[in-house]
Amino acid sequence: MVLKTFGWSFAVTALGLVAAVFIGGWQAFGIVAILSILEISLSFDNAVVNAGILKKMNAFWQKIFLTIGILIAVFGMRLVFPVVIVAISAKLGPIEAVDLALNNKDLYEQYVTDAHASIAAFGGMFLLMIFLDFIFEDRDIKWLGWLERPLAKLGKVDMLSVCIALIVLLVSAITVATHAHTHSGPVDKSATVLLAGVGGLITYLIVGGLSSYFENKLEEEEEREHEEEEAAKKAGKPVSAVKLAGKAAFFMFLYLEVLDASFSFDGVIGAFAITNDIVLMALGLGIGAMYVRSLTVYLVRQGTLDDYVYLEHGAHYAIGALAAILLITIQYEINEVITGLIGVVLIGWSFWSSVRRNKRIAAEEAGSGGGSDEKSEVSSGV
Repeated sequence: MVLKTFGWSFAVTALGLVAAVFIGGWQAFGIVAILSILEISLSFDNAVVNAGILKKMNAFWQKIFLTIGILIAVFGMRLVFPVVIVAISAKLGPIEAVDLALNNKDLYEQYVTDAHASIAAFGGMFLLMIFLDFIFEDRDIKWLGWLERPLAKLGKVDMLSVCIALIVLLVSAITVATHAHTHSGPVDKSATVLLAGVGGLITYLIVGGLSSYFENKLEEEEEREHEEEEAAKKAGKPVSAVKLAGKAAFFMFLYLEVLDASFSFDGVIGAFAITNDIVLMALGLGIGAMYVRSLTVYLVRQGTLDDYVYLEHGAHYAIGALAAILLITIQYEINEVITGLIGVVLIGWSFWSSVRRNKRIAAEEAGSGGGSDEKSEVSSGV
């Protein structure tokens, strides 16, 4: 099972590390290895959230996610995205930006450093909205009940998450953005942060609209499939559901790609602290992205999210922490190791809480002969 799911990841790792040795020797080998670990640690929450969507898709579309999807993730977000950042910030053409990335790496790094405030504001606001919409939703299963119950009540206020996000953005622009970090020293980037942050918020709202559209399409296809199956049974004719399921899964695949791209900001940003070589960056982040995708499929096939119900909560709290870190890094530098560890700790805590919950339920069922209903969800972490 492990080899089947992670086989492509192992192969990509071997090829990527060999390519790194040929490009820059053992130093490049070490950089690519570190970047791979960085991407995996920063994106574990990505795998958990993606798994919640991917479990609705069949094995064929899971393979598409691991093949075509990985090309979009690696070449789109890990290779093209950094160049686009430089092209926009330096007002260069695409060819000039690529030439700069390959032949003048120091200047390329300076442009990326100067653009960090806008990148962090955009990505921070996008991820903050994901976190806020999650914690303000009333869920049957609650991890930190003492916190999530009152927040769910507050969530009944329309557009509350948007209002809070805008307040956070204004505070960030007034405080940390006034002394944003660039290669030439601290400068006032309040206007840049406001503009980029609003862009991140708008992007999230568009993605939210797309997600609703795709989910509605999925429900329509499933309902139509069910009706055609019933009609076929009455007529005594077989009906193929493959095409319908494929169309529904296609919409979900598109949605998944939009979400997956949004999670790559932190990895791309963090990579520049390790190397300004765009080729090594693409190799390292690409290897990490492949493992994250394999892990997503593994979580789905093992039914991990159903067995360990707090994992999704932990992943979203990690997203909230990452959003805060991105906004703070507009002025202050935070080591990527800290960023990765916060995510790992939160997800590990949620996993441990899930294990405790499962043991408690099993003990209650054993004590009552299996007839007791599960009690209302309370935190296993308090």
